[in-house]
Amino acid sequence: MDELRHLLRRAADHAADYRLSLPDRPVGVPVDQAALNKAFAVPLPNAPTPPEHVLAELVAAAEPGLVATAGPRYFGFVIGGALPAATAADMLAAGWDQNAFNAVASPAAVAAETAAGTWLKELLGIPATASVGFVTGGQAANTAGLAAARHQVLADVGWDVERRGLPGAPVIRVFAGAERHATIDRSLRLLGLGTDALRPVPTGPQGAIDPHALAAALRDAGPGPTIVCLQAGNVNTGACDDLRRACDLVHRYGGWAHVDGAFGLWAAASPSTRHLVDGLEAADSWACDGHKWLNLPYDTAFAFCARPDVHAAAMSYAAAYLVGSGGVPAGADLTAESSRRARGFAVWAGLRELGRDGVAALVERCCALARRFADGLTAAGFEVVNDVVLNQVLVGFGDDARTDRVVAAVQADGTCWAGGTTWRGRRLMRISVSNATTTEADVDRSVAAIARLAR
Repeated sequence: MDELRHLLRRAADHAADYRLSLPDRPVGVPVDQAALNKAFAVPLPNAPTPPEHVLAELVAAAEPGLVATAGPRYFGFVIGGALPAATAADMLAAGWDQNAFNAVASPAAVAAETAAGTWLKELLGIPATASVGFVTGGQAANTAGLAAARHQVLADVGWDVERRGLPGAPVIRVFAGAERHATIDRSLRLLGLGTDALRPVPTGPQGAIDPHALAAALRDAGPGPTIVCLQAGNVNTGACDDLRRACDLVHRYGGWAHVDGAFGLWAAASPSTRHLVDGLEAADSWACDGHKWLNLPYDTAFAFCARPDVHAAAMSYAAAYLVGSGGVPAGADLTAESSRRARGFAVWAGLRELGRDGVAALVERCCALARRFADGLTAAGFEVVNDVVLNQVLVGFGDDARTDRVVAAVQADGTCWAGGTTWRGRRLMRISVSNATTTEADVDRSVAAIARLAR
């Protein structure tokens, strides 16, 4: 047991040393992938290896290939860095080694999810009666929400999809903005609806769905099973759909309104941005990430459903040997996983660390820093092409080829990291400010580096 204690302490020390190095570490540097692969691809030994040797080998092999995504100057994708209390809780979760299948397998894991789920609904303005499934990411959350939608819109016309499947079922129409996130398409593939079910709806200048076009599309489609996928936080611009107006339209035509709010739903947690997602409570299901803007560890996300019975009907299963199944839906009843990591501990700890005011401050600070990015790059002579309403900034550096060269140079430089994207037919740099530790100094240092490299 002393050896185990020593091993876990060494692992914690390695983790802490790495996290403390992030402010000064190059964010992204060129990596020799072949050499990295070779470091891991050692022959599997016949005899056991002492755990402390394994840990040392792992650290040595991995270190050259680590990207400082958890650091304050990583602005790619929409990635945060795990909060201290959430990180520590995640380490405890690994040590406790709990299976969060249900309250029989781990009463504490389910209790943590239940409490954290209540806090999440309060912060986001989702009805208190909604169910919450703790899933791995936005993809899983969208899939769970759309599975519930599939169940209900077919049940409304007398079809039991869980028993009869989709062959012979009434056709489901799925309306979504032309600038929806690609996970919506994959969820439809996974659920057997296929991307041919999609009916793209035109979007406005900043990528939010056009309510007039949505109304016309629903009217022209006529009666029938209907799902509408709305968006809180366009992945490029941060724009949010008019949720109140859209949900009213969807329900007027008897449809199900699902909101993909992977990062943008957190606008609801701040008084200064809450108006962007006004009306979100009127939806039927919601998807939201925790490992993005909330700065929780991977893999943490949430699938909310206004109808817990529908959520469970779409996702749960039972078997004679599964002691504790069939009660109030919780744990695996609300996800597509049976063996589940107890991610609720880290969610509970992260929310407890921040508190209501801390979550609001995190959202407000990232939005302010995104505006600082936009102002700094504009002052340097570059073109910011989106309205910076949340934490997303799109920047052009002239023609597409030059923009791609600037993006590549920034990624190789290591001062900061930003990705490239294509929006409205243009190649652009995409900056996402999502990390709780990012400061004004980090933004200014990054702006200076981008300007230097662009010249």
